[in-house]
Amino acid sequence: MNCDKKTMSCLERLVVIDFEASSLSEGSWPVEVGISWIERGELRSWASLIRPDAGWSMDHWSIASAAVHRIPLETLSAAAPAKEVAHALITLVAGKHLVSDAPTFERMWLSKLLAAAGHSRKPDIAEYNEITFSIFDGYALDMVYETLERTFVPHRAGPDSARLVKGWLKGAET
Repeated sequence: MNCDKKTMSCLERLVVIDFEASSLSEGSWPVEVGISWIERGELRSWASLIRPDAGWSMDHWSIASAAVHRIPLETLSAAAPAKEVAHALITLVAGKHLVSDAPTFERMWLSKLLAAAGHSRKPDIAEYNEITFSIFDGYALDMVYETLERTFVPHRAGPDSARLVKGWLKGAET
């Protein structure tokens, strides 16, 4: 993606995506998705828990992962179905470029979520650091990463994606 340095219009074409998952295994599946973006200079976020799709194996539920994100398996039975979450997500990110600080994992979980809704496309997700370094430099770049260092990582998809966008907003202020 090409961006002129430090332009808000460039940042407004990006959406940071984050997932919490059943585990880190190859057969794992998403339990929560969150996205954050900048709209008219303001942070916007959306997140949803995900009811496991019937095709997702419970063998890939990890108690250790659940301890990190603090989302009990029982809570997911009342969550929106994977297909519904996928359709909402597709609508929200239409025309935007997806970015993540862990694109390999996010691609895997996004692919599983989309497949549950009957979509076979392979999502393109850019790496947060690469995008950030292409937009910011000098003091502005320092401010992005200082903001990230000083902000707690809650391990919940919405707040985690918002944390990364807050870094960009801080960099854009300078």
